Amino acid sequence: MKEKIVKIICNKLESNMEELKNDFLYAKDNINTRFIVIDDLLPKDLAFDIYNNFPSKKQMRLMSSFREKKYTFKQLNETSSILRDVTFAFQDSKVVSLIEKITEMPGQRADSSLYAGGVSLMEKNNYLNPHIDNSHDADRRYYRTFNLLYYVTPEWKLEYGGNLELWDTKVKKSCVISSFFNRLVIMETNPYSWHSVSPVVYNKNRCCVSNYYFSDQSPTGEDYFNITSFNGRPDQKALRFFSKIDNFARGSIRLIFKKGVGKNDIFISD
Repeated sequence: MKEKIVKIICNKLESNMEELKNDFLYAKDNINTRFIVIDDLLPKDLAFDIYNNFPSKKQMRLMSSFREKKYTFKQLNETSSILRDVTFAFQDSKVVSLIEKITEMPGQRADSSLYAGGVSLMEKNNYLNPHIDNSHDADRRYYRTFNLLYYVTPEWKLEYGGNLELWDTKVKKSCVISSFFNRLVIMETNPYSWHSVSPVVYNKNRCCVSNYYFSDQSPTGEDYFNITSFNGRPDQKALRFFSKIDNFARGSIRLIFKKGVGKNDIFISD
């Protein structure tokens, strides 16, 4: 099944190569983060099958704090093979190569450990506050460069919330990308790529398959390092202030534990 999915994704990317390249290379709505949106990525029956085979919330890890509230899962050997196949299809060398061509950013590396990837689920009242991703992989060898987010909840609507938000560098203006069924979003990640997920306000699970790419080369051309750093929304002034303190505290810890404290949360193959 994986090879079938790879072929479908490649055909989709190749058939829209020039349009996707143009979309990515030019920032939109004063948002510095470059991105592309690809709708109807896979045949609908296949996308439905992926959604129907998501693990239950009981199997997943709940991430709950003032920063975020969502469920994540990486141990794809414990679920239907369709989830593992679609996740790792995005890591196939043919798919990676096409994304390199579209973005004009060579030297991309997929993350087979799913250190930052896997599948995620958000239910009503779940959210992810504005943040920039941690800059490196688990071993701090490679720079994080791309987020690939594939949404699979049928009949999802903009007004349900749970939508991807890309922010300007001051986290004051945002571009909203709805988490529509069978939609793939590819966004760059760097020290300025603030993004978030709006609170889910509908009683339905918003499901996503996530992958991340890394590179030897810094996205900015300069060496840098940052932890995952959070902020509040424009109307959350107290949270903005508290987030600065929290970011400083967690950043200080990383000066001592240079490879972090959650490294074991990775995919372990058979």
